[in-house]
Amino acid sequence: MNDTNDALVIEGLAGGYDRFDVIHDISFRVARGEAVAILGPNGAGKTTVLRAIMGLLKHRRGRIAIEGTDVTRMSPHRVARGLAAMVPEGRRLFEGQSVEDNLRLGGIRLRRDRDRTSRLLQDVFDLFPVLKRYRDRDATALSGGEQQMVAIGRMMMSDPALMLLDEPSLGLAPLAVADLTAALRRLREQYRSILLVEQRVDLALEVCDRIYVVYGGRIVDEGRADEMGAEGRALIDAYLG
Repeated sequence: MNDTNDALVIEGLAGGYDRFDVIHDISFRVARGEAVAILGPNGAGKTTVLRAIMGLLKHRRGRIAIEGTDVTRMSPHRVARGLAAMVPEGRRLFEGQSVEDNLRLGGIRLRRDRDRTSRLLQDVFDLFPVLKRYRDRDATALSGGEQQMVAIGRMMMSDPALMLLDEPSLGLAPLAVADLTAALRRLREQYRSILLVEQRVDLALEVCDRIYVVYGGRIVDEGRADEMGAEGRALIDAYLG
């Protein structure tokens, strides 16, 4: 694979927990400005891939590069310094902190660059106007959909080259999922590089350029979202169970 025009390149990735591999020979890429989804059932290894990218999992084999930088053995705090940022499953907001405090903590590496931090904060408020109205409220007192907005905004505040989202629609009401989908589409239109882990096929197909399906820790199918007809969707649904 050639890293030149890629936000992310993964080659032959294998790893897991203790002595057991969860993912096996995973290889794929995300081009700069592209949104890519990883679909699969629970336990397929989707989150393990994200953890490996962030340096949170010491994989046994393979190579990972972000924007041409080899991060295969890089520590999580170095990866998080502008290379990649993740919205984890369950959001994990800072309890007892306001919306704005949560957002600013996401951009703590840029705290000395006040102009840049202010621009990033305004970008978040432009994407999620409700957060500007609620900027002084306790973030964990908001609705599930609003908390997810805070989590995405916190990720944006570090201005990463690659955005990782782990099951962002999980537990959200239909209206909140619609708002989430619209926000992700806007980020894609802004030429942001996105890797989305999801179980909702409809959301992934609407937001992403390409789809990878993971089953049993291996990539078993892939394709362009705009070329995936009823047969392709049926195949994905079969893997998802």
